[in-house]
Amino acid sequence: MSYYLHKKLKGIQFNEARSKVIEALKQEGFGVITQIDLQSTFTSKLNVQVRPYEILGACNPDYAYKALQFDSKLGVFLPCNLLLEENDQGEIEVSAIDPQAAMATTENPEIDIFAQEIRQKLQNVLNNL
Repeated sequence: MSYYLHKKLKGIQFNEARSKVIEALKQEGFGVITQIDLQSTFTSKLNVQVRPYEILGACNPDYAYKALQFDSKLGVFLPCNLLLEENDQGEIEVSAIDPQAAMATTENPEIDIFAQEIRQKLQNVLNNL
């Protein structure tokens, strides 16, 4: 089982891809609560140049609340991270954590069912790009 879900976007600029991802997340009930621009961070802190690379922390409040009611330690899996990066061909690659793979470490069948639902929502996000 892979630890992430993935889609390549061709013929689109990075900022436009970010906007589309954020909108697709909204359609599935997620909001972006963190944005980490590693390209900017690496340039300012390490004085190195890298292609555009951003991590979006997405949260679906309904699911997050239910998860924490079920097991307060499930917060270690929150928020769901999505990665946007420009590859060598100029395509934008969008990757999302596979919550089912991540939460499989709990070895709890009830959590697995919950993780399947979240996985499907993130797959819908990618499918709608």
